[in-house]
Amino acid sequence: MPAFANPYGGNVPKKMTKEELIQALRIDIASELEAIFLYEAHALAIDDEVAKKVLRDIRDEEKEHIGELMSLMQYLDGDMAGFLKEGNGEVKEMM
Repeated sequence: MPAFANPYGGNVPKKMTKEELIQALRIDIASELEAIFLYEAHALAIDDEVAKKVLRDIRDEEKEHIGELMSLMQYLDGDMAGFLKEGNGEVKEMM
């Protein structure tokens, strides 16, 4: 649920360390996933094709954001890059 009532809610009181930024990116990724869920739920709940198209376009932009955030995460956290590669390999073996 948005917390827009506090205009300072998103401010960070100090420069973040690399580790703190990685933690913040995890929250950002979770927020993008939540947005995807909500836009798709709204699109599924209506019949208007124009509204569906717009909502699904916005949903897809959120998916791009996840890709951007994951790329940044891999840049900042070399271990994450290895785990993602390993996970991709395991899925490919099952396909």
